[in-house]
Amino acid sequence: MALLKDILYKSSFVSVAGDMNVGVSSLCFDSRESKRGCLFFAIKGTQVDGHNFLDKAIEDGAVAVVCETMPKHLKERVTYVQVDNPARALAIAASNFYGNPSNQLKLVGVTGTNGKTTTVTLLFNLFRTLGYNTGLLSTVQNQINEEVIPTTLTTPDALKINQLLKQMVDKGCTHCFMEASSHAISQERVAGLNFSGAVFTNISHDHLDYHATFDDYIGAKKILFDNLSSSAFALTNLDDKRGRVMVQNTKADTKSFSLNYVSDFKGKVITNSLEGLELEINEESAWFRLIGDFNAYNLLAVYGVAILLGENKNEVLMAMSGLNPAPGRFEQIKNDLDIIAIVDYSHTPDALENALQTIKSFRTGNEQVITVVGCGGDRDKTKRPEMAKIAVKYSNKVVLTSDNPRTENPDDILKEMQKGVSPSNYKKSLVISDRKEAIKAACSLAGKKDIILVAGKGHEKYQEIDGVKYPFDDKEVLSEMLKVINT
Repeated sequence: MALLKDILYKSSFVSVAGDMNVGVSSLCFDSRESKRGCLFFAIKGTQVDGHNFLDKAIEDGAVAVVCETMPKHLKERVTYVQVDNPARALAIAASNFYGNPSNQLKLVGVTGTNGKTTTVTLLFNLFRTLGYNTGLLSTVQNQINEEVIPTTLTTPDALKINQLLKQMVDKGCTHCFMEASSHAISQERVAGLNFSGAVFTNISHDHLDYHATFDDYIGAKKILFDNLSSSAFALTNLDDKRGRVMVQNTKADTKSFSLNYVSDFKGKVITNSLEGLELEINEESAWFRLIGDFNAYNLLAVYGVAILLGENKNEVLMAMSGLNPAPGRFEQIKNDLDIIAIVDYSHTPDALENALQTIKSFRTGNEQVITVVGCGGDRDKTKRPEMAKIAVKYSNKVVLTSDNPRTENPDDILKEMQKGVSPSNYKKSLVISDRKEAIKAACSLAGKKDIILVAGKGHEKYQEIDGVKYPFDDKEVLSEMLKVINT
């Protein structure tokens, strides 16, 4: 139980009606979770407006509400707090309610189009290897030391974030590494958190279904750096042309990493093969288990964060050399057919091109590259033809298929993808809506030494169709189909 005035400390009020000394036992922004002693936040979402459920929340026990628009009729013994931004107020309140756990951790946020999951996962595993109790908030999973907590969003809601951070503090964690998506930043889910540092990986075409323009998308990510304190660090990728833009207004100590320019953490790829990378970082050479130039950037970011958090460079490099990639990120699937089979989460044009260029870098030229790729429904439609165009450019054969169609007709999505396939490449492409059958077809087309890339879903263990998540794991299906064609 805490007083309302303490929970809303540092929130900016427009007006207040009622007692600010009322005791509050819980917070919620979903009226279905309202209960006796609750503080309800009425948030206007893309689908639902919480203001429509004020009476329902109060009937179920809410003693106070935070809203953007005051209702015409105020109920007795209920405190109404009007604010400009209820979502931001929720994030600040959640932090206060759980004892400001981000102040008790070294919290590092990682944002960018690609590389977020790999970077935070590597950081989590690195600091565990270095002996720290550590937390992880990622697309793949949330984790507190060895305890794995399933996740459904790249960045959880503000309440869940602070609940998890509180659990981390209670279990002795000193560090936490979290993905910060553009959605989460713009929706104020990370407001009120005290970041020790933030990392910018890169930015490319994505999420224009949500952000009105590419500039809005860039601006959303930039907020993370704009809000850093002077005691934090901001680590940016100089090889991305927006790398300098991201940190131009930050108060934080700005540092950089790069493969091409003079930077604080300068890398050079010595060897790139299917076995891994030999990478020189600030003139120190080490071997890593990750593959491809895109992972060289992730490794540079990880090394930079560790050094900026005060770790010894030799211990860091030694520990990093034993780290494995994040699940579903350029993950090789073992088989008895002498076929190179890879599952990758690449669901943006840039990520798909990175994956296929990496394959190109270790090809001898005699093997076929067979790519299976789809695009998600209810998401940015403009990238669909671009994804197909990239797939046929770098592959000998392409199977266009369903990804997570969600509420869209998979055939409509595929028609939009096909617009990216030029007439000269029609013979290189197949269209098979059923994802399992598409993977089976790719395996049937492959011969000895050929390379199969199944792109788009990576670590996901479901396929979402008409609002229902059906069990589906690219890794399992690919392994199964390789066995089928071997019998």
